[in-house]
Amino acid sequence: MDDDQIPALDLRQLKVLSALGRGSRGVVFLVQDKSTNGDLFALKTILRASITKKGKKTDNDGSERKQIFFEQEVLRLSQHPLLPKLRGVLSTENVVGYAIDYCPGRDLNCLRKRQTERMFSDDIIRFYAAELVIALEYLHGLGIVYRDLKPENVMIQENGHLMLVDFDLSTKLSPKDPSETRSPKTTPTPKSEPSMKNKNRFSFFYNCCRPAIPAGDSVYPAESVDNSERTCERHSFTKSNSFVGTEEYVAPEMLQGNGHDFSVDWWCLGIVLHEMLYGKTPFKGINRKETFYQILSKTPDLVGEPTPLRDLIRRLLVKDPKQRTSAAENIKRHEFFRGVDWERLLQISRPPFVPGPSDVDGMDVNNIDIESFVQEVFQVDADVQETEHDNTFLLF
Repeated sequence: MDDDQIPALDLRQLKVLSALGRGSRGVVFLVQDKSTNGDLFALKTILRASITKKGKKTDNDGSERKQIFFEQEVLRLSQHPLLPKLRGVLSTENVVGYAIDYCPGRDLNCLRKRQTERMFSDDIIRFYAAELVIALEYLHGLGIVYRDLKPENVMIQENGHLMLVDFDLSTKLSPKDPSETRSPKTTPTPKSEPSMKNKNRFSFFYNCCRPAIPAGDSVYPAESVDNSERTCERHSFTKSNSFVGTEEYVAPEMLQGNGHDFSVDWWCLGIVLHEMLYGKTPFKGINRKETFYQILSKTPDLVGEPTPLRDLIRRLLVKDPKQRTSAAENIKRHEFFRGVDWERLLQISRPPFVPGPSDVDGMDVNNIDIESFVQEVFQVDADVQETEHDNTFLLF
């Protein structure tokens, strides 16, 4: 998408309906664009002063400003129904920001907490896990490692399908050899109405006539992972040496500081699957130090009888990234996804939960001044940082 195709947003034309939350760098608002037909957007706003402050560096070989531009560039480049699209940019004297489509189903964590037992069934986990695999595979094909997969960053769109948001911590890995790079294997499915309607809830989910693997066969007959089947994801890209992420989801190799690649995203997927199955993450301690220690040393407790889902979680949570199941094609062939029709997954007309269109007439409109609100939030952050002790990532 060219710059001139991205509309500039006028703050005076935005009706703020509510503050949705905040990420690591900005505050997100639900806004309605009065200059159009009342389109709803999630508007992420960042205080301009916070990105021009000298010495504020990120991992992307540049300033915080470069990382914000990188995030916007990801949104421009992504052409996939499970990833957001850039709908407009905002720039004032005090704030900068950009808008993406609003997801009325909120995030996966909110959906899980609405469950009676705060856990999902295996079938529901299978659906959401499969869509996450597709989204991550697409990003990896672009050379982008996401690095912050967690339920709060997985939104539910109006049609019930997922949307992976918040690329604050993402980065692009440089190819080691241009001749080894490859184009994404996943071909995006256009956002269009399904060709078949009024089907059962998982009508396109299983291709019963053409199972992914023969019945009775195991994708992983031995305990060790067959590294010869791995794709070139690990071998054709350089590694990043930065330390980023949410502490309960951080991969061991990131803690060890030996460099990391796309494999960290598959570790995070294992954490998310564990959380959906058991209602909690597997390595959380009483503090950050204990959490990090358990990530490095503890074997995840997979309580219950052996199932394909528990086996997949175990293989994703292998400490050594070289032994971890960390190629999309291998993950797709795992027994847990047996029968999933990957080609038609995004055309399912009735996912497990469909929130339906937003009713803005019933919303409690808040008289929020975006610039003042964001300034207040960032000032609180600055005050907190000044009073905190130096909390480096020492483990012992």
